[in-house]
Amino acid sequence: MEMLPVPLTFAVLGPPRAWRGGAELPPGPPQQRAVLAALLLREGRPATAQELVDAVWGEDPPRRAVGALRTYAARLRRLLEPAADGAYEVLVSVGDGYALRVPDGALDATAFERDIAAAERARADGRPAEARDLLRAALARWYGEPLAGVPGPYALAHRLRLLERRLAAAETRLGLDLELGGGADLVPELTALVAAHPLRERLRGLLMLALHRAGRHAEALEVYAETRRALVDDLGIEPGRDLSDLHRRLLSGPAGPEPEPPAEPPPPAPPSPAQLPGDVPDFTGRERLVGELRGTLLATPRRAVAITALSGPGGVGKTALALHVAHQVRDGFPDGQLYIDLRGAGGDPADPHPVLGAFLEALGVERDAIPAGLPERAALYRTRLAGRRVLVLLDDARDARQVRPLLPGSPSCAVLITSRSKLGGLGARPVDLDVMEPAEARALAARIVGAERLDAEPAATAELLAACGRLPLAVRIVAARLAARPSWTVAALAARLADRSRRLGELRVADLAVEAAFRLGYEQLDPARRRAFRLLALAEGPTVSAGAAAALLGLPLLDAEELCESLVDASLLRSPTAGRYRYHDLLKLYARQRAERDERPEDAAAALHRLFHFYLATARRAHLLAEPGDGRARNGLLPAAVPGLDFAGPDAARDWFFAEAPALFAVIGQAARTGSGTGTGAGAGTALPLAADLLLLTETLVESGVHARECERAAYAVIDAAWEGRDPHGEGRAHLHLGGIYHNAGRLDDARAVSGVALRRGRETGDLWLAAAALELLGRCAFMAGRREESLRRHIEALDAFRKLGDRHGEGRTLSSLARALLAAGRPDEALAAAERGLALLREHGGGHRCGYALYQLGIVLDAAGRGTEALACLGKARDAFRAHRCRRWEGLAMFRIAETRLRLGRPCEAARAAEEAGEALRVLRESGHAWGQAQALRVLADALRTRVAT
Repeated sequence: MEMLPVPLTFAVLGPPRAWRGGAELPPGPPQQRAVLAALLLREGRPATAQELVDAVWGEDPPRRAVGALRTYAARLRRLLEPAADGAYEVLVSVGDGYALRVPDGALDATAFERDIAAAERARADGRPAEARDLLRAALARWYGEPLAGVPGPYALAHRLRLLERRLAAAETRLGLDLELGGGADLVPELTALVAAHPLRERLRGLLMLALHRAGRHAEALEVYAETRRALVDDLGIEPGRDLSDLHRRLLSGPAGPEPEPPAEPPPPAPPSPAQLPGDVPDFTGRERLVGELRGTLLATPRRAVAITALSGPGGVGKTALALHVAHQVRDGFPDGQLYIDLRGAGGDPADPHPVLGAFLEALGVERDAIPAGLPERAALYRTRLAGRRVLVLLDDARDARQVRPLLPGSPSCAVLITSRSKLGGLGARPVDLDVMEPAEARALAARIVGAERLDAEPAATAELLAACGRLPLAVRIVAARLAARPSWTVAALAARLADRSRRLGELRVADLAVEAAFRLGYEQLDPARRRAFRLLALAEGPTVSAGAAAALLGLPLLDAEELCESLVDASLLRSPTAGRYRYHDLLKLYARQRAERDERPEDAAAALHRLFHFYLATARRAHLLAEPGDGRARNGLLPAAVPGLDFAGPDAARDWFFAEAPALFAVIGQAARTGSGTGTGAGAGTALPLAADLLLLTETLVESGVHARECERAAYAVIDAAWEGRDPHGEGRAHLHLGGIYHNAGRLDDARAVSGVALRRGRETGDLWLAAAALELLGRCAFMAGRREESLRRHIEALDAFRKLGDRHGEGRTLSSLARALLAAGRPDEALAAAERGLALLREHGGGHRCGYALYQLGIVLDAAGRGTEALACLGKARDAFRAHRCRRWEGLAMFRIAETRLRLGRPCEAARAAEEAGEALRVLRESGHAWGQAQALRVLADALRTRVAT
């Protein structure tokens, strides 16, 4: 049978008390009681650790305040739920803070407020006796000074608030007693209250009327005289109108008309501040986001304040968006809109203490009545906003600590925050603002400079907006420059921005400058994060992985990742996927400028040296796992000066190649230019050979057919640099790589030419592996071109070279290629023996995707020998191997061969399957851009469809 939870009840209308069932619980030492009270008075709303520290200790907490807070929370949990065994449901963790989940009516202060509200409704409905009884019940809940013995500014503020609520309720109840005929019986209570609160005019008026009804007319008039003396002497003011009117009525004597009880003074209508700056007149785009933000801010009912935090780099349009949305929803907040520029991006961020003072004045609090302490001001601020629909716009916040005291507590309010940093711990909905969409950027420029002018030069306009990176501030600046210079063409300004070294200097007009906006964010960083911001920009790839960042920074992986994440939080980096980071284009330009200005050349050079060697070490390790036994990772590669990443297995290694491909090819080009003296950085004597080695290790990507263009550009970067640097070794390896790309693309003449260069350079430099690999590639080119004798000769030369090297992997690969040449020369038995031997060698020596290649060639030889069923089995295994290794081009080729073999078997039922497989092969080969394969797949598809129709 399930145990029912024991009910908990709490009281704060006196010294804090707690009960579980009928048993009273000891609330613990003073600070523990303060934590309990702070959570109780939030009525289920969470409090962060910092809010609780401020509540208990104020502006001078002890050094280990958070640790003490955790201790008190643990004790309270054991006190409130001794049998929970870690699964707490009352005092629960929320973020880094806590919330106290107690049922309705479990707290006496809440029940007191409900009684007051019920009394107000009864009184408004004309039921004064019921209202009086409800007020008596409410006041009967009190058993002393509220929160007695509880330290801290939070308890003090709420103590004062609760005492005021108690006195107001007592006044209202006494007024109702008089209204219902009371008189002499009320004099003692009223006399005591007037003595305790001598300046409250309503209490004086109630006492005068009670004395009058008790027949003590002279004493009633003397109360007025005493009141007037006290007000004039102490405050320099006369009694109010209600008390003066009652005095005049009493002057008519006991026989005069019965005076009515003095009316409860209506509270003055609180002011409705309207502090929003004007909307941005040419605000453009962001329609979807504007709609979402409107819905969030206006949604009702809510259990908590709607808080939205817009973050993003300088110039991305956070303030413009916030103001635009605020003006769109202002009618939903009739009680006012508060606004403050917190200056978080500058060197003098706003202090929340005076900000609260200004907000309280705007909400109608007299300057002299504003508390001195920050917690007291925050408490009064939340009290003033309770139950009111007010929008608070906090612009350019520095951090959560600056914002936290400025948050309302009432769910009727909403808050919109902008900040360069991502603000955690506030319970806010985060919105990370990115650059504009292309159409939005063009629309914004058109609103400023005129659509006709942009329409006249569409290509130049696209170039101009691309140079701006679609950053709203940059778009606004270039549009304003064009608008101020009607004689300029769009192309002229685009040409000025084309030079990346001067682009940031061009992006300024009047008091707007992209560089100045970035500088504010950069100068907020501590030295370690500034260094990381500068050095990470040295890598030319589109993104930087956490591993590459660790190499650039010369730090352990976890430390580097922590720095990168802190830059993401500061909106100076983005993280498109976990463990990978990128700059906005203009921010990267700024970071590089800071590196040139603030970084010692030798330090920047050392960072690039570490990066290049990190990629070499990691690519070698990944290649040996993905293509075990391949000689390119074992023959003549430079030793890596820094460690690389480890991988769990071949799949993880291949994943790394494909995930890192864009950055990898960028690094190859950067290392090549650095080594040839055409780039910046270090290692002129080593970077070029390193680039050539790294290029050679990307064979997995070459064979996939996915990154052909990037592979070709990287190869030419190395070739050009090697030519300038007179490095025949690197030049030869780059030509071999390029030959493989051209062969895969069907550019056989080009492949033959560059492979010939690779062969010559291998022989000139004594790079025997390079020469052997070039011979094998030349043999394949000759075979594809129909030059059978040349193909046989080149393959046999390659086979001999690999055997002399002892490269069994290369021998196996060459035998598999030779098999096709032998088959074409009319030597099927030798072809079959070569194919089978090649497959056996590759399997024995870790052939990787080359095992799939050997199976593919064996399948073709078996098919030609009339052994179609065996051929199908081989080709199916080849297809599966290529698929597992992400060799999409080879997968498509294997699929068309399977379809072709099915048709050759001549079985009527195979035609439909062959057509399906040929169609799928065509799709795959189109994806990889393999023209010859597409033509073959189309041929087989046509044959399959024709056969199916015929049968």
